[in-house]
Amino acid sequence: MNRYFRFSLLLAIFSLLTSANVLAQESPAHHHDHAGMSMPMDDAPDPAAQAKLLHDKKESEFNHHLAGIFVILAGLFILTSARLNHRWPAIRYAWPLCFLLSGIFVLVFSDTELWPFGPKDWWTGITGNLEVLQHKMFAIILLGLGIIELLRANGKLRAAWSAWVFPALAVAGSVMLLFHTHDAGMHGPNGMETMEHIQLQHLSYAALGGGIAVTKGLSDTNTFLRRPFGAFWPLLMIALGLLLVFYTE
Repeated sequence: MNRYFRFSLLLAIFSLLTSANVLAQESPAHHHDHAGMSMPMDDAPDPAAQAKLLHDKKESEFNHHLAGIFVILAGLFILTSARLNHRWPAIRYAWPLCFLLSGIFVLVFSDTELWPFGPKDWWTGITGNLEVLQHKMFAIILLGLGIIELLRANGKLRAAWSAWVFPALAVAGSVMLLFHTHDAGMHGPNGMETMEHIQLQHLSYAALGGGIAVTKGLSDTNTFLRRPFGAFWPLLMIALGLLLVFYTE
């Protein structure tokens, strides 16, 4: 196993261990100001807190929807690049750029209570809030995917290990989704139902992400599976993007 592939696996393990460590440090009485966590689940929020919850809900839904659009575009670019590559060779860079742009957006705009949009510094936000930490880890995964695939697209990266970075990081992101917290849904009279709704959606994302990881890996093998899975994994990406576009809390 190449050292670079081992590094990808270590990144996945580190992401899970870090998330678990932050979760273990959060006591039931310790609430943060992200999404109004100072209130019990069943208490009626005051107007200011209710406005904050509504703002966080809209922000979260918008982030998911925009990420979904990037994923759909990436899938469409992959499906059409083989036909259009001879006319527009630069189209092969389009789908990795979708991941890069999505990663930049998640990194900068996913938690607007952090600087420069809010008063909280990044270190405090990341170390004190599991949801924020996970968002930034997702951003790093997206950026890693975009960079590696851009290098592969322009021919600067030809090593065999590079084909397995995407599946490894996709698996890491999918597993993280199984433990992804969403504090905005933990309030109000229907808090439990809302959280179950959110968790089911993230479970579907994780399942599709795992499928994308497997089929993308098989599409890069020199076997008879290369062609069918080469067309199938972008279809799974489009399906994932559609689910993200219709995400609700």
